Amino acid sequence: MRTEDPLTEDPLTEDPPTEDRSTVDPLTPWRDAALAVLGLFLPVECLGCGRPDRALCRACRAALAVRPRRVRLVAGVRLDAAFEYEGLVRTLLLELKLRGRVDVARPLGARFGSLVRAALAEAPVGTVVLRVPPSRAGARRRGFDPVVLLLARGGVRGTGRLRRVRVRGGPASGGPGQKERTAIERVAATVGTLRACGVDGRDVVLVDDVVTTGVTMAEGVRAVRAAGGRVVRCVAVASVED
Repeated sequence: MRTEDPLTEDPLTEDPPTEDRSTVDPLTPWRDAALAVLGLFLPVECLGCGRPDRALCRACRAALAVRPRRVRLVAGVRLDAAFEYEGLVRTLLLELKLRGRVDVARPLGARFGSLVRAALAEAPVGTVVLRVPPSRAGARRRGFDPVVLLLARGGVRGTGRLRRVRVRGGPASGGPGQKERTAIERVAATVGTLRACGVDGRDVVLVDDVVTTGVTMAEGVRAVRAAGGRVVRCVAVASVED
């Protein structure tokens, strides 16, 4: 591993930003001031250091900004991950996904969105972005799609998504999770569970929040290929180091 973040009719056309585009956002000083005032009435502790401040204090945001990216291959396609899935990054993603802490989305989404736009800038014109959908149980519990939120915080909108498909004769629900399964069991439980529509002859950037074993992202690549499309890049918020 090397260290380095339903199809719509209108593909993304935003200009590719530089890595530190978020640092020159003219709204940032006003946003920081508003959050500081809000913190007086609704105090929270920084998830990184525990200081009474906000969801992520300035020092921890700075530390997050210099964390390395990750690059790996999934089903023969390059995957760019904004972060390694460990420590503070893991904490922030779990707070977002399990506790609905949407206030942590911006520091994660900025680099994620930058990587997606960079992938689009390097891809052929007309390339579209498709999301790996959350599990049905997760979607019901949260009421929102974390990937959509993170992309929006990174300035990326107008994406589509793959569809989840129930596979007859597949492993029963309620069985062991991905980490408890063997490699063969992971593949057997995942193959055929995703479907792509409307991508015949089109190039696709495939995105997800966390890539662990890579099996789900690989299934997304398979689904796009089966529908006649070509995945030119995969992008994730975080990746587990092999």
